[in-house]
Amino acid sequence: MEPSVALRAAPSGSPDIMDTIAVGLADRPYDILIGRGLLAELPNLLTERTPADRYAIVSDSHVAELYGRPTLDRLRDAGLAANLVTFPAGEWNKTRESWAAVTDELLAAGFGRDSAIVGLGGGVTCDLAGFVAATYLRGIPCVHVPTTLLAMLDAAIGGKTGVDTPAGENLVGAFHQPALVAIDVATLGSLARQQIAAGAAEALKHGVIAAADHFDEVEGHATAVLACDLDILHPLVRRSAEIKARIVAADEREAGLRAVLNYGHTIAHAIEATSGYEILHGEAVGIGMLYEARLAERIGLAAGLSARIDQALVRYDLPRERPERSGSDLLAVMRRDKKARAQTVRFALPTAIGQMGRGSGGEYTVAIEERVILEVLG
Repeated sequence: MEPSVALRAAPSGSPDIMDTIAVGLADRPYDILIGRGLLAELPNLLTERTPADRYAIVSDSHVAELYGRPTLDRLRDAGLAANLVTFPAGEWNKTRESWAAVTDELLAAGFGRDSAIVGLGGGVTCDLAGFVAATYLRGIPCVHVPTTLLAMLDAAIGGKTGVDTPAGENLVGAFHQPALVAIDVATLGSLARQQIAAGAAEALKHGVIAAADHFDEVEGHATAVLACDLDILHPLVRRSAEIKARIVAADEREAGLRAVLNYGHTIAHAIEATSGYEILHGEAVGIGMLYEARLAERIGLAAGLSARIDQALVRYDLPRERPERSGSDLLAVMRRDKKARAQTVRFALPTAIGQMGRGSGGEYTVAIEERVILEVLG
């Protein structure tokens, strides 16, 4: 996989911006900034990199109190026109209704095409704010400021936006690349241990799909990661962001390679949809990775893979058994997965840590018979 991103040092005079990853899309390149204290620098970053007449800070009701209101004050103190727009916290609120409520608030406030969205929060916020930006007045710029480990590694990067429906996750959405991603790793200090562990599942996934050494690093530093040691977390965030940015730059709209990022997610989304989001998304991804590794072993694509992944999940005290739901119910959701073709369920499956499998036609997903899926689900 040829690199399509460039890692640069901080510009002179910007000590808080420690790394810049340039996402090399041909017609809409953007930077991912990673450092400590970037929230304090946000007014300058917005002015320099995404100038707008007004900014709408979109946050859920929890993050709005923690970071949203201070950020609003910071922007206004810097002379920028800004509003804070909130929606109820929780994955179950990533809906068309929330999208409509946020959009209606922007319309009522008179936001125009010269405005920009700032998605401040976790993965739900990045997905929802991005979808609002993609559709508001047929599209306005969006800046993502992720505040959870999972969002830093996943939702903030790559331009996938959307909302959930009763039929499944992210089935209504759009590709809309951010104009900038500003990752302030200091915000990780506000997270509970369980949320850090859930984010680590996504970092482990990046190791499985693209870099065995990254998998080893994430697994080996479990104690420090769970203790929120920023000296350890910062380079892990940077490496995962590089991996995702490289894949996105090579295949922006998931015509091929980008499908590997869905490893673990087909089963994870089914678990979330059938359980009412009773576990965190990253926890569901960890379970999904384990069961999909067993699928890879069952069809002869891999050997010993699930034991290796199971070991890493244990290190992070992540759940390794799916909630008690019938395999048939899970399968019904999987049939509606975006990778499904002609009602055939397809999976992005690894052959080993750091290496993904290919279908008979060279595609990055593999069709699995339903009887085999049910057998592995147990």
